[in-house]
Amino acid sequence: MGIFHIALILAAFLCSLTAGILFAFAIIVMPGIAKLKDGDFLRAFQVMDRIIQDNHPLFMLVWVGSVLSLLVAAFLGFGQLDSTGRILIIIVTLIYVLGVQLPTVTINIPLNNNLQTLDIGTMDETAHKAARTEFEARWNRSNSIRTAMACLVSVMVLLLLLIL
Repeated sequence: MGIFHIALILAAFLCSLTAGILFAFAIIVMPGIAKLKDGDFLRAFQVMDRIIQDNHPLFMLVWVGSVLSLLVAAFLGFGQLDSTGRILIIIVTLIYVLGVQLPTVTINIPLNNNLQTLDIGTMDETAHKAARTEFEARWNRSNSIRTAMACLVSVMVLLLLLIL
């Protein structure tokens, strides 16, 4: 087993973990905190996001590692795969970068950062409602896209491993 196979296995593992994190947020975390009052919802999300914002080492290893391992696998695979395999690994990598990482950087992180600036305790109920309205639907919509794309990538990388 060469470096390419190891990189592809690592990419499958880390992309699948990332898909699982996003999936858990989509079907458990966000529906769970959606039942909270507006101020409590905002505070709960702030607390969860602060763990990520503080660069939790395992989260960062999974998140950044998924991108790096997939890029390394794509680079190494270019010399080891046939034309169909090359096209597939390029498509997989583009889907992951454009469908998972790009929405994260352009939508979810800015929404998270904006939410982190709020002093929930000093806001009234109207401000809580406005902040939640500004945040929740857009964040969930973007996360649904990221979840679907990350799951698709995980399946495609596993298929690549099967055809090798």
